[in-house]
Amino acid sequence: MTRAGENAPRSIEMTDLRTKGTINKAKGKVEEGLGKLVGNPNEQARGQAHQAEGEAQQALGKAQDAVRRA
Repeated sequence: MTRAGENAPRSIEMTDLRTKGTINKAKGKVEEGLGKLVGNPNEQARGQAHQAEGEAQQALGKAQDAVRRA
């Protein structure tokens, strides 16, 4: 008997970092948009920072996935 997901295709695996990165990028886009809407440059900058953090997390997660596949 196999465990659930054990035979799942590895191409759809997603690390926690990739998931967190996606969430941070989305959060950053919302913050940046709200900052533009209300004219708050600090909120815009915070949103851009969250987007950059999300991109870095996604890149690291993709690297981890590649190592696991190798």
